[in-house]
Amino acid sequence: MATQHSRAAARLMNAPAVFVLLVWMLIPLCMTIYFSFMDYRPLRGVADCCVGFQNYERFITSSAFLSSVATTLLMVGGILLITVIGGVLLALLLDQPIWGQGIVRILVIAPFFVMPTVSALVWKNMFMNPVNGLFAYLWKFFGATPIDWLSEMPLFSIIWIVSWQWLPFATLILLTAVQSLSSEQLEASEMDGAGALSRFYYIILPHLGRAITVVILIQTIFLLSIFAEIFVTTNGAFGTRTLTYLVYQRVLESQNIGLGSAGGILAVILANIVAIFLMRIVGKNLDN
Repeated sequence: MATQHSRAAARLMNAPAVFVLLVWMLIPLCMTIYFSFMDYRPLRGVADCCVGFQNYERFITSSAFLSSVATTLLMVGGILLITVIGGVLLALLLDQPIWGQGIVRILVIAPFFVMPTVSALVWKNMFMNPVNGLFAYLWKFFGATPIDWLSEMPLFSIIWIVSWQWLPFATLILLTAVQSLSSEQLEASEMDGAGALSRFYYIILPHLGRAITVVILIQTIFLLSIFAEIFVTTNGAFGTRTLTYLVYQRVLESQNIGLGSAGGILAVILANIVAIFLMRIVGKNLDN
């Protein structure tokens, strides 16, 4: 049993790490809050302090705010839909005994280790290029007119690119959950005459509930800050400007650090609201 002396020693040893972590997180947050209440445009020599909530009001009432929030939620929802459904199907497929199973699993997981900028460049130039891309050659082979994916279907293209990168993560988590399912339970239901769809709906899917919830929670936190794929492919044009990209435009392109900081704080608040909502769902699922 830990004594009072040993507990005090443990707190003392943990204190430096806790202090560094707090400083690391709090200093950037405090500076962002401070700048959000300033009219700070350094290239124009403007640095007026204490403009109140003007930056927040300007950011929220701008014509791009609501559309960027809608684009962010649509993009996150589309990616989650593709990765969860695709992840379940791939996990069930990879759980089956096949030749070269280890190599196949490594190849399926490989896209997750590709950097977002690289994957966006590969899809933009090698697959979705309307002149020299692989899809253009396929369309021409079948006598169809090639599609300029990034200008005609920009939102779907970015959702597809990011889903390709995050699908291995969902597959890995769900495959682990599938492998923990008792084979005796499946065999007993099969002997009772349950079909494949019934076994999936009544046994496998409920068993995957917690894993799916964890996948949605983790992916949502990261997907709310999608940036590289948008920057490389469309540069925020054609209705692909998310809230994160709007903050980037306000800070770097407009050189208005105060306005961008206010957008950053709003993005943090939105992300926390989503995280709290998802944590409640996770908590309920884990309690059941």
